[in-house]
Amino acid sequence: MSVDLTTIEPAAFLAFVLVGFAAQMVDGALGMAFGVISNTLLLSLGVPPAAASAGVHAVETVTTAVSGVSHVAHRNVDWKIFFRLMIPGVIGGVLGAYVLSNIDASLAKPFILIYLTLIGLNLLYRGWRFPPQDRKPKVIEPLGLAGGFLDAAGGGGWGPIVTSNLLVQGASPRKTIGTVNTAEFFLTLTISITFLSQLGWAAVTQATAGLLLGGIIAAPFGAMFAKRVKPRLLLLLVGVVLTVTSLFNLISSGVLLRWFG
Repeated sequence: MSVDLTTIEPAAFLAFVLVGFAAQMVDGALGMAFGVISNTLLLSLGVPPAAASAGVHAVETVTTAVSGVSHVAHRNVDWKIFFRLMIPGVIGGVLGAYVLSNIDASLAKPFILIYLTLIGLNLLYRGWRFPPQDRKPKVIEPLGLAGGFLDAAGGGGWGPIVTSNLLVQGASPRKTIGTVNTAEFFLTLTISITFLSQLGWAAVTQATAGLLLGGIIAAPFGAMFAKRVKPRLLLLLVGVVLTVTSLFNLISSGVLLRWFG
């Protein structure tokens, strides 16, 4: 269902705006989590996985553009790592979007929820072990490919997968967050175009419009927020929220009972 401004419910729209604002504030501070938070919400409301991922990436195309310009202006981008991430990331994103757009949504949802649960646990682990020792990362291109594919297939994951793994390898936190955020613009743009070619404008919903507005409002304030809240605390909080929400959705959907009952 496409956006119809005459049928938007103010209360529901405001809720999506607030979620978009909060998710972008976290993403701006950590270089991750906008996609996984937004996608978890949409899936919990019954939005099909492909439509949820398409909507989230349409929003991120705008928010990552604002964030990327800010990081470039503050010289937070390592351009060598940028190109090594961006190119395989775009390839992985196209493959992930195409696969998710052409499979049965009912089959995809439990696997996406499991994936999001694992991302939540991953964030908890990264937060507990944060920060790593400072070293030059060696594994970059495979991270870009895997991060792009899972980001499209799961509606989020580029930041948690790529940022956290680069940090574990010892990359500079400031350069890592800036580089990953800037590369994400090209990833989200490519994924959005792929989804639109497969799904059409039906993927653009009231939820998408609300998330977009909230994300745009928050995008310029991410760097300011990052200076006042410890990244480790944010990582732990995001990990808790994603893990609990995704597990709740898995249990309420009855998937675990069908598999193990």
